[in-house]
Amino acid sequence: MLNRKKNESESFGVIGLGRFGTALAITLAKAGKEVIVIDKSEAKVKELRQYTDYAYVLDELSADTLREVGIQNCDTVIVCIGEKMDTGILTTMCVVEMGIPNVIAKALTAEQGAVLEKLGAKVVYPERDMAVRLGKRLISNNFLDYVSLDNSVEIRQIRVSGRLVGKTIEEYGIRKKYKLNVIAIESGHTTTIEVQPDYRLNEGDVIVVIGKIDKMDRFEADL
Repeated sequence: MLNRKKNESESFGVIGLGRFGTALAITLAKAGKEVIVIDKSEAKVKELRQYTDYAYVLDELSADTLREVGIQNCDTVIVCIGEKMDTGILTTMCVVEMGIPNVIAKALTAEQGAVLEKLGAKVVYPERDMAVRLGKRLISNNFLDYVSLDNSVEIRQIRVSGRLVGKTIEEYGIRKKYKLNVIAIESGHTTTIEVQPDYRLNEGDVIVVIGKIDKMDRFEADL
């Protein structure tokens, strides 16, 4: 069982070892984080034991069984049980009521997400988000990746090509014309976060841009 001590690094609990939960748990463990993983499948839990000492098989996800493995000591718990809606909702309710600082729950539908949010969890939609990300990549040859801050603002990585090549940020009017801010530029193996308006863009540079989604879409369309 995981017992937290003061000044220890942040710890995580991952409940449900489907593809999403397994990939998440491995990523956290490889980053050196303390991770509790829980699933009812012995085979799935056994696979994770090479990454964490805190891997448990639980047939029943009750408050008592979760406390026995120390889930209440985690800073963040991610409930990755989107497919079984009732189990996911009840498990989320259990960990929220334990007073865990940060509870994240996977949802497959907007209705499921609305219930989980009312319980006090932050909701993620892995399948939907992956579909959106793929769609954006298919639509734009320059688009690399994005982070959604809310329904109207995004941070996007955009590869420099076409009309941008040889222009400075000021000359192209990224801020004046599109109301977007370039917050970083990746050139080769160097990343610059103090971006100057007279920086001349090169083929293959990657600009990291923040702004309204509609302005971002217009910017990319103009490229």
